[in-house]
Amino acid sequence: MVPGSVQFGQYAPARRTIVHLSDTHLLAGDVQLGGRYDTAANLRRTLESVEDLGIRPDALVFTGDLTDLGEPDAYSSLRAAVEPVAERLGAPIVWVAGNHDERPALRRDLLGLDATEEPVTGVWDLGGLRMIALDTTVPGWHHGDFDAGQLLWLRGILATPAPLGTILAMHHPPLPSHLPLFDILELRDQGRLAEILAGSDVRAILAGHLHYSTSGTFAGIPVSVSAATCYTMDLARPPAEVNGMDAGQSFHLVHVYDGTVTSSVVPVVDAATGDYFSAAWVARMAALSPTERLEAFSRKPGR
Repeated sequence: MVPGSVQFGQYAPARRTIVHLSDTHLLAGDVQLGGRYDTAANLRRTLESVEDLGIRPDALVFTGDLTDLGEPDAYSSLRAAVEPVAERLGAPIVWVAGNHDERPALRRDLLGLDATEEPVTGVWDLGGLRMIALDTTVPGWHHGDFDAGQLLWLRGILATPAPLGTILAMHHPPLPSHLPLFDILELRDQGRLAEILAGSDVRAILAGHLHYSTSGTFAGIPVSVSAATCYTMDLARPPAEVNGMDAGQSFHLVHVYDGTVTSSVVPVVDAATGDYFSAAWVARMAALSPTERLEAFSRKPGR
C-alpha cells in the first residue's frame, strides 16, 4: 500500500511482518569459528541489511544456535549487537534455543532468567498474531526432541485460537534433508508434534539448524528454514560432500497476510543493483488508475 494512495494488486497489505534470522554461532571474544568464519562481523553485516530494509517489523526472530559453545560472554555480545537494532526498529526479539546453545547461560546472560536447564520457551502477542518459541534442544546432544511437559504446555496454549493465528519458532525443522549429516541430527518423534498441531490455528513454522534456506510442509503447515548468518552450506556439491562456505548468508522476510504466509530470502551481499524502480516510480504508478497502470507497465512494446 502506498501511503495516502491506492492498493496495488489483489491482496491487501500484509497484516504483520517478521524478520527471521538464524544460526549466528557467536564465540566469546569475537573468535573466528573454525579459524575461518568471522561470525561477529557476519552478524553485524546482516543486521545492517535488516535496517536497510527501511521497515519496522513486528518482531525479530532468531531460530537458535545463537552461540557456538554456549559461552556467557558470547550471549552478552549477542545482546550488545542485536538489542540496539531492535530498539531502533521498535521490534521485540524472539530468542530460540539451538543445539549449540546451553540453556543455563542462555537463560541467565541473554534473557536475564534463572540459570536452569528448563526449556527456553515463550509466547508473544504481535498485535493478534501469536508467536510461540519452542525448545527442541536436548541438553548434551545435537539432535532435537521435545519433552512431554513442553508438548503439554503447547497443547494448552493452542486450545485457544489467536485472532491472526499462530506461528511457531523452533531450531530443528520438522522436515527431511537430503544431506546425510542432517538425517542424523534431525528432530526426533515428530509424530507427537503433528498430533498437537492437527486442527490448531498454527499457520507457519520458522526454523533454522540446516545452514541453508529450504521450505516444505509439516502436518499440512508451511515450514520455512532460514539460512545462517555465520556460514552456509554449499549445496552445489554431492550430498555427502556438502561443507560450509563463507558465502550465501541471508535472512528471511516473513509476511503474514489474511489468507497466506510468505517467506522471502533476503541475501546479505554487496552487489550493484539497477535503478529503474524507486519510490518516485511507485508514486507515479499510484497516481494512475488500475487500467492505466496495466497499460503503462504490462503491455509489451509493439503489441
